[in-house]
Amino acid sequence: MATTETRMLLLGAVAIFEPVNGYQIRRELLTWGVEDWANIRPGSIYNGLATLAQRGELVRHDLRDGGREVAVYELSDTGREEFRRLFEEALTAVRPTAPLAFQTALSMLPLVSRDDAKRLLKQRLANLDEAAQGYDEKSVDVEHVPPHVLAVMDYWDRVGRVEREWLLRLLFRIEDGELDFLGEPMGWTPAADDPGHQMSADRERYLAMLKH
Repeated sequence: MATTETRMLLLGAVAIFEPVNGYQIRRELLTWGVEDWANIRPGSIYNGLATLAQRGELVRHDLRDGGREVAVYELSDTGREEFRRLFEEALTAVRPTAPLAFQTALSMLPLVSRDDAKRLLKQRLANLDEAAQGYDEKSVDVEHVPPHVLAVMDYWDRVGRVEREWLLRLLFRIEDGELDFLGEPMGWTPAADDPGHQMSADRERYLAMLKH
């Protein structure tokens, strides 16, 4: 499997729409712009799904749908546990040089409850404050550290301050009932041509075929 972020993104996307076929996952993720912000090539999505199935994190069903063979995916119990582990790690770990995991987890927030989101984001806030202590110039021997390294530390410190302000605002919005989370009604309406409408119809058909 390519990266932790790719695994989390594919497992999360399947979790949102399961049972779902590979083409639908590819089409949906491309509408999210994953080529630009997640560095995922369209062709690698099929390979990623196949690898996750081989790892036992996805269950693949080969169905005949309207005269054609189609591979339909669902999460296994192992896959659900792995997604949860990856998600919680990505949402709480502070890594200034590798923000992609956090951004990927944010795109999956509707897969957890409001209480879980608050708990995890508050943990990130605590971790952010702890990390900020390491960027304090008073704790650094500035006389023996290259100036460009100090500049990098200053950059991390300033980015952390901005993120902290943003994170406090996000937590306030969540406390105030904004955003959509697991078990809550969706507070926005997809466009009439959104591919999600067809995916919902296909999902019902796949469920009937799988006799769930």
